[in-house]
This record gives sequence, C-alpha cells and structure tokens, in this order.
Amino acid sequence: MTNMTRLCLAALVTLALIAAAKAAPPEQARPMLKAEALVTGDIVRIGDLIENAGIVANVPVFRAPDLGSTGSVPVDAVLEAVRAHALVGLDTAGLSEVAVTRASRAIPAKEVEDTIATALSKQFGLGEPKNVAVMFERELRAIQVEPNAQGTVRVSRINYDARSGRFDVTLEIPTGATNRGLLRLAGRAAAAVDVVTVLRPIDRGAILQDTDVMVERHPRAELTRDMVSDRGQAVGFAARNALQPGRPLRSADLMKPELIQRNETVTIVYEVPGIVLTVRGKAIDGGAEGDVISVLNEQTKRTVQGVVIGSGRVSISTSSPRLAANIAPTRSATSATTRQ
Repeated sequence: MTNMTRLCLAALVTLALIAAAKAAPPEQARPMLKAEALVTGDIVRIGDLIENAGIVANVPVFRAPDLGSTGSVPVDAVLEAVRAHALVGLDTAGLSEVAVTRASRAIPAKEVEDTIATALSKQFGLGEPKNVAVMFERELRAIQVEPNAQGTVRVSRINYDARSGRFDVTLEIPTGATNRGLLRLAGRAAAAVDVVTVLRPIDRGAILQDTDVMVERHPRAELTRDMVSDRGQAVGFAARNALQPGRPLRSADLMKPELIQRNETVTIVYEVPGIVLTVRGKAIDGGAEGDVISVLNEQTKRTVQGVVIGSGRVSISTSSPRLAANIAPTRSATSATTRQ
C-alpha cells in the first residue's frame, strides 16, 4: 500500500468519526431539584420542581397552595412522588424542602372600599365618594386572583339602611381571563371627614412632630366640632394631656409649648413709660407664650402676675415709675434701661 493510499484512508476515517459525532444525540442534562418554584393554576407538576425533567415535566404531582401563598414541600415527598417516573440521577442539591409559590394578582382592599363608596354615593346620596367612610364587619385584605384575571371589581347588588348605616353588597370579582366570581361583604358606611390622630402614645407636654401624626377619615356623626382636621394645626403644639394612638385629636388636647416650667428661675421684666427694669424671679406656674402666670419676685418676696413673652421671660407692665421702684427697690438686684 502506497503512502498516498494510507493518507486517503486516514482522512476517510477521520471524516467518518466527525460525522458520527455530529449525528449522535447530545447527552441529556442531569435532572436537578429546584429550591423555589413559581406555579400558575392549582396543580404542581414535576417540571415545576425539577430542572431538566424531560418528557415527564408535565406530570401533575401536588396541589398548589392558595393564590398568592407559599408552601413548602419536603424533598422526601418530592422523591416519593417522582419515583415511578424514572428520573435517573436526580440531584437534590442538598435541599431539605422546596418552596412553592402560587402566582396571583392582588386586588387591593382600598380598591374594593372605593368601589363600594362610589356605589353608596351614587345610589343613596351620601355625598362625594371620598367623603364616605366604609367599615367592614371583618377586616378586608387584598383579594388574590389568577395572574391572567382581567377587569376590575364591579358592584352587582347593594343595600343600605340610612338609619343604622349598615350595608351589604355583592361584588363581581375577575377570577380568570374571562371568568368572574361573586363576593359578598357587609359593614357600615357614613359620611366622613378628615381628622388628625397620633401614631404613638404621647406624654403630656411633649411637642408633636410631623412623624407623630397622620390624617384619617372618621364618620362625621361620631365627631365633635373641635376636632383637628389639618396636620398644621397639630405639629409644633404640645399635648395638654397624655394622648393615645387612633383617637381623633381635639383642639382642647393641644396647647402652645410651655416656654416656662413650674418652679423655673425666670427673668421678670417690668415696663413703665421710658424705663425697663429686670429682676430675677421664680415661676409658680408653667406657661406658654401669651399665658398669664404667677411669679415670685425674689427681691421683694411678693407674688405678681405677668405674661410669658419668651423662654424664661415674664413681662409685667406697671402704670408709673414710682410703682416700678416699689416693686424693684434695690438697684443692686436689678438692671434698668432708660428709653429715649
């Protein structure tokens, strides 16, 4: 056999090997357990739980959790469910369980509440929908529907008793691409107004900050005329008494922040035409700006009344320089300024 013949045979063998390699089916990837699975519909299939499950991927094995919920499936239960389907070499990846979540679309409770308020407003004359407070017999949470559910909540039927404020309503809820279901709810509804409430317990005398308050809607019939309806009427003011969360604030619950505390050392400012005298005193009462409080003149040991004009300062107006001299008799204890 010549060298040329040998070279031709070698080339033919190489080409045959390459063609055989191309014609051979690719090696199938090893099946592997997933740590998490997201499913649609009410059935969990093998392919939801295992990567590279092959021809058995669509075989159902478990019921899915409720819409929008997550459940855990032990790995032993998964292995038992797929044992009969010959998944050779299944890699469990060291997992002990698989988290299965059922996909959903959430219809917010606020959307349901607004839908009912609008229906009550139109059919029973309760004013604008934004001014209708809706309170359900049971706490209403977001309604979970299939991810492909189309459309919005609609009122199918509604009844309302104006004397008691009670209502019952049947709603149409989108449950699928073309399906709708019915949901019945009951509660009370009434015309409402905005009121300010505190978010946490507030001690007496504490000054309210913006983060301490929120605006809520409450039935108008349950409120009094002195309710605080705007945040600006509360922020920066002090609590006259201890305040509890959720209770509407009244004007009487608030006061200007105290600039002088009881028993605090203060500066008493005596003013007469042309003269300003100052002397040290002791506050008998606490007070905010503009409040009239009693103070003890520590020089004369007399108790007088004055107006809080600033932090630690109380103003007392007198009618004559002689009276001012009697109140503050010693120059060593006072400072005087003559006005030009």
